[in-house]
Amino acid sequence: MTIQHTPIHPGGLQMHLKIKPGEVSRYVLTPGDPGRVPLVGSSWDTYDEVAYFREFRTARGTLDGVDITACSHGVGGPSTDIAVVELSNCGADTFIRVGSCAALQPEIEPGDLVISTGALRLTGTVDAYVDKSYPAVADHEVLMALIQAAEDMGERYHVGLAASVDSFYAGEVNPMPGGFRQSKMDHVIEDLQRAKVANFEMEAATIFTLAQLFGFRGGMICSVGANRITRKREDSADSIKRCCAVASRAVVILAGWDARKAKAGKKHFFPALLKKA
Repeated sequence: MTIQHTPIHPGGLQMHLKIKPGEVSRYVLTPGDPGRVPLVGSSWDTYDEVAYFREFRTARGTLDGVDITACSHGVGGPSTDIAVVELSNCGADTFIRVGSCAALQPEIEPGDLVISTGALRLTGTVDAYVDKSYPAVADHEVLMALIQAAEDMGERYHVGLAASVDSFYAGEVNPMPGGFRQSKMDHVIEDLQRAKVANFEMEAATIFTLAQLFGFRGGMICSVGANRITRKREDSADSIKRCCAVASRAVVILAGWDARKAKAGKKHFFPALLKKA
């Protein structure tokens, strides 16, 4: 027997984000904190708020003629899942997380930027969709556009794997009440460092996995607030602003590449397209 599902978004209005088709662009930058949405838009040419409900704040604007959206996804996989699905219901197909993180390699300094190639799925949200063996990988076009933007803007950046966790305290082995600790936590950071994992964060694996499953593009760039190996820490306000500006510039680059693909009748971007008129 086939179960008939009643639509949960009557009239196209999304249940959590309170947005409708036509109110967002295909390119979306996704910070966790709703307070960072205006910060993301601070480098745009135009900026207008679309909706704000719970942790989901959505704005839309333009940069160098490119239509661009920012929408906060809250903290962790479950709310990120909601944001990606509901944004895609309204026409978005490219998602770039713009976040903060803790570095796991000694050469990554607070204030640096980290661009992710993929993420360890130390998170449970997307287990509802696919088995743990399914990889969480960044889209190659988004990855290249973020690198190009960081280079163009003269930023100090690193490229590598992220570890996406569900728990900020136990999951990232941060201090807990009463000194609580399990023996399995004793070597987490050391083992991740040896495996060349670049940073801790909480949402990339969800974005990457959902994007791959649904045929979208996903990427992530984060500013480093602390290094868990060297114990260095600094106020991340400036680096977060720079991170947002790089991500916005990456969208302009992607839009240019997408136009070249369309003109050449190609599905995927490759460097030789830049040589074509």
